[in-house]
Amino acid sequence: MTTALGEKIQKLRKEKGLTLEQLADLADSSKSYIWELENKNPPRPSAEKLSKIATQLGVTMEYLLDQEERVTETDATDEMFFRKYRQMDPDVKKRIRKMVDIWEEE
Repeated sequence: MTTALGEKIQKLRKEKGLTLEQLADLADSSKSYIWELENKNPPRPSAEKLSKIATQLGVTMEYLLDQEERVTETDATDEMFFRKYRQMDPDVKKRIRKMVDIWEEE
């Protein structure tokens, strides 16, 4: 029996076309750890590893842990984008803003 956490990780991993091993490599984890999160009940994630997994899946850790669906996948994806954006080089931010302006003009 899987959990909401396991279902979310598996769904996002498959949407990104990642195998268990590929996600494990990207998140500095092991294939068996990812499998356990996806399939064991209850999963026993560490905050550090779950944060790395969430980052690689493009969502927030809050979304992965939310069992009551208060955080939508869209909100979590947007939040991850904003977090990345805040850490970008000012020139990259400027180019992104120009692209958004162009899209809004169309």
